[in-house]
Amino acid sequence: TPPSGSGVWGLGRWKTEDEARTKATIARAVERGVRWFDTAEVYGGGRSERVLGDVLARTARADPPFFLATKVSWEHLRPSQLRAALVNSLERLGRPSVDEYLVHAPDDRVPLAQTMPALEALWKEGRIGALGVSNFGVEELEEAERHLGEARLVVNQVRYNLFDRDEAEPVQAYCRKRGILIEAYTPLARGVLAGRYLDGRRVAPEVKRFAHRLFDEDRLPQILERGRALRDLAEEAEVPLAAIALHWLRARGPPPSSARAVGAGRRPPRR
Repeated sequence: TPPSGSGVWGLGRWKTEDEARTKATIARAVERGVRWFDTAEVYGGGRSERVLGDVLARTARADPPFFLATKVSWEHLRPSQLRAALVNSLERLGRPSVDEYLVHAPDDRVPLAQTMPALEALWKEGRIGALGVSNFGVEELEEAERHLGEARLVVNQVRYNLFDRDEAEPVQAYCRKRGILIEAYTPLARGVLAGRYLDGRRVAPEVKRFAHRLFDEDRLPQILERGRALRDLAEEAEVPLAAIALHWLRARGPPPSSARAVGAGRRPPRR
């Protein structure tokens, strides 16, 4: 898969009248060469999968082909729920199978000893190209691997960027040892590492709510100060700030890199 892709989490939370803009964003990403898209059944209650599927269905055959990843909700991890969750996601995406299927987050109420064998059974049917997880710590990764037979964990998607790395570093070390790819979500730290908010722009309450403490009042001044310092370095080197942030991620592991980035924008890029 490519070293970076487009996550469509934010594109499932819009109001109905924003659907045209959402589709334009995805279509422009395709035009720019994006082939890897990451979504989940919980994003907009399935709207993200549906809209992504609609746009890609209207797109001429891509070369290289699209690589699609989606996630099963923590609410659907029981063996009796997994098949229906996967089938519903595939119907919304308009695909007979998905390249990557991830457990979105662990659920303490459902043992991984039940979830992982059920997922492996779906993998053996050919509906899933690769199995993965998201937001798993080291102990959860060990438990998940213990309950797989022929299948193996290919990826763990975690919050990981220049500002959010302390919690992810032990996971990164484990995944490197086990040959599990790290997919970094929020690679640009909710836009800070692309220059957003560095000019004094207010952080909207909705953004703070989903920012995982990134914009906490006791942390925000330091984040912005570090962001401005990085921006100055980027300007001096005549490279985009975002390029520095993504290069750092890609350098997190020995070749082939064991970290890759998934992020998104909500508006069509300007030409």
